[in-house]
Amino acid sequence: MPWQPKDLMDIKREFVELALRPGANRRELCRRFGIGPKTAYALLARHAQEGPAALQQRSRRPHHSPARTPAEMEQAILTLRATNPSWGGRKLARRLLDLGYSGVPSPSTVTAILQRHGLISAQASQAAQRWQRFEHEAPNVLWQIDFKGYFQTGMGKCHPLTLLDDHSRFNLALAACQRPDTPSVQEHLKTVFRRYGLPVRINADNGSPWGSPSGVEHGLSELSVWLIRQGIRVSHSSPYHPQTNGKLERFHRSLKAEVLNGRSFDSLVHAQQAFERWREVYNLERPHEALAMCTPVQRYECSPRPYTDKLAPIEYSPNDVVLTVDWNGLVKYRGRKFKVSNALHRLPIALRADPADDGCFDVFFCHQRFMRLDMSKKMTSN
Repeated sequence: MPWQPKDLMDIKREFVELALRPGANRRELCRRFGIGPKTAYALLARHAQEGPAALQQRSRRPHHSPARTPAEMEQAILTLRATNPSWGGRKLARRLLDLGYSGVPSPSTVTAILQRHGLISAQASQAAQRWQRFEHEAPNVLWQIDFKGYFQTGMGKCHPLTLLDDHSRFNLALAACQRPDTPSVQEHLKTVFRRYGLPVRINADNGSPWGSPSGVEHGLSELSVWLIRQGIRVSHSSPYHPQTNGKLERFHRSLKAEVLNGRSFDSLVHAQQAFERWREVYNLERPHEALAMCTPVQRYECSPRPYTDKLAPIEYSPNDVVLTVDWNGLVKYRGRKFKVSNALHRLPIALRADPADDGCFDVFFCHQRFMRLDMSKKMTSN
């Protein structure tokens, strides 16, 4: 029977004192103290050699640990962690395997090594919980685009433009822009389209330069009109719900943690150099837990839809009522004027009658339905 834990050192001392008295019945003492003779005689032997130090609690840790992670591997983990201080055990373990290391320990062991070296707290490990995310079934079905606020450089503001493929999390663009305006976005998108092709749909936030369906322009900004003419469907996040672009929001957190925090940049060029270095790590090296520890490039492939600088002519069905948008984004129909978008000036739109609702029309620009017109009531946006 083992020693009782309460006041263990005092109990051991008392037992030794009594057992060392002349004529002491040690077997009886063992019974009364609730310990086995073998344990008692081992303690008395240590006391004879070490004196009072024998009463101290001894570690049960083995002198040799054959299963302990080799020092070389532990150092490789710490080196990779130093290069990527925000990576946890799962990412580090997967990256070491990708680099060709053998004998890589499990992610939980890597986490324990980080904890032992004070690089990650136990509370942080417990807080890192997995959850199921929705994703589209193939690359280029949906891209998410936005600006990540702005920060100051030595030569003015930098507005990071970010573009992410929903299926693969592949970062298609990470650009240091001087202004968050249509010309900047359009030029960067042309570069992306030439390299990766065209997506089926792009989802953006509300407001400039993206447009807002709840606004007077019904979501048709100059930028969205250009995208629609490329054959791309344009959608917008729900107001006050950034989760709609959740993968991009998560990308922004990683960008902030791994690139922006604690850094200053002399210029947009300096910031862009840092962006490009990190983008390569993010796309090609950094394992993603949401991708079963694959890298984004392993899940991404270019779109089969090529980009061309020449816009295709706008065509509608013979049954559509086709109208040309006038100044100030106004259109006249059946003696009434209604507002569509200034960005559609001199462009044709189509009114498509709803066969189930007399007097109601869905209003289209190219393939995109953007509002509904009820000739008996006020117009409502899509």
